[in-house]
Amino acid sequence: MNRRRQLEEVEKPELLEDVFPHILPPRIRLDGVTREVIDGKTYEADLSNAGSRELVITDTTFRDGQQARVPYTVAQIARLYELLSRLGGPRGVIRQTEFFLYGKKDRQAVDACRELGLEYPQITGWVRAELGDLELVKEMELPETGLLTSCSDYHIFMKLRLDRRKAFDRYLAVVKEALANGIRPRCHLEDLTRADVYGFVVPFVQELSRLSEQVSPDKTVKIRLCDTMGFGLSYPTAELPRSVPKLVLLMLHECGIPSQDLEWHGHNDFHKVLANATTAWLYGCNALNATLLGIGERTGNPPLEGAIMEYIGLKGDLCGIDTRVITEIAQYYRSIGTHIAARYPLVGADFTRTRAGIHAGGLRADERIYNIFDTERLLGRPPEVSVTNNSGSDGIALYVNNFLGLHGKDRLRPSKMVKIMRWVNDQYEVHGRTTAISDKELVEQVREHLPEAYKEAETACRLRTENREG
Repeated sequence: MNRRRQLEEVEKPELLEDVFPHILPPRIRLDGVTREVIDGKTYEADLSNAGSRELVITDTTFRDGQQARVPYTVAQIARLYELLSRLGGPRGVIRQTEFFLYGKKDRQAVDACRELGLEYPQITGWVRAELGDLELVKEMELPETGLLTSCSDYHIFMKLRLDRRKAFDRYLAVVKEALANGIRPRCHLEDLTRADVYGFVVPFVQELSRLSEQVSPDKTVKIRLCDTMGFGLSYPTAELPRSVPKLVLLMLHECGIPSQDLEWHGHNDFHKVLANATTAWLYGCNALNATLLGIGERTGNPPLEGAIMEYIGLKGDLCGIDTRVITEIAQYYRSIGTHIAARYPLVGADFTRTRAGIHAGGLRADERIYNIFDTERLLGRPPEVSVTNNSGSDGIALYVNNFLGLHGKDRLRPSKMVKIMRWVNDQYEVHGRTTAISDKELVEQVREHLPEAYKEAETACRLRTENREG
């Protein structure tokens, strides 16, 4: 029989602040060793050590991201590159970004980003595993490039019209040529989660590992594990080829690829993209490949801003990351005509906005109750409320106090706003309104019914503006 637990009364609340510090995203803590059985062998992974490894984020906004939207201009790429650099900070948490090299504009974009003189993210290329394509990398004098090495029979037989031996030999020839020219190859195992792992993938990667033994540590072959169709599964004991844990462990233990040379690239067809990518981090991949706002082919890639939050959660520290740049990035995307869903996490217009009176009441009592972390500190976005028939007195009070810039003991009590509340109630009960009350309408109500508070707020706003301009 299970041991019966007794209620424990406490003098002050246990808020689990070591896990939910509020000034940072919640800590991601894992407390043990997990095991995966692969082909009769048991492999252990100490997930609690993941945060101590040199985890990095790599970016594919200008490669995979280019395949999912109106093409960026050279100026837009340079601006986004600069924002990526600021977001990742001086430690280069966002370590690399990759570029197509086929068109004149692609190469101009590389040059424009180089001219900024930024250390991170490092600029790399992306080409097919063909000797002719490798010439583009040589011409651009890039130190590293991705090579598209498709590994499933769907791709080898049906797309490339090859057999396994011909694909194997073609890929290796290009890798050897890259190494001979001092270019670090990064082999992208396209469609890995539908591949014959033991019949093609493991022999191929083992040969790449052998080639790495013949070069300096900074030129070893990198391996990108590509969940091209989003088939990957993070679940314990999932079968190959879909198991993210098993794929990573095979690379480490059967193929001899060290964590620093392993990278995960996924797609979101089944809503698993960020969970799968984080799982790859936990089991031994040091690099997580992502795009800004998750914009990528079809359903997209891991959202880079989400990966940033996962990184902070694992590390328990900002590590030089400037999270407020995330909001700048979203604002820039909107300025170039990109639609961002209102409820999109971290950057959507409604990300910090509630319409529920009970949530507004919680926020009014203590922001920590209904705000995931200090969004004003980390993203420059305080909690907000949209006033509807469901907002109640707490929702209206929260909106008015936020608008007036009143905090703590200076906040007005709901009893001061009775006339505004009555006006809102009449909109729905008397006039049959079905839309939210607009900011313009609410501001007018504040001006009419709280004229002194409105005047003080207007003066304070003007002074803040003058100070910024001065």
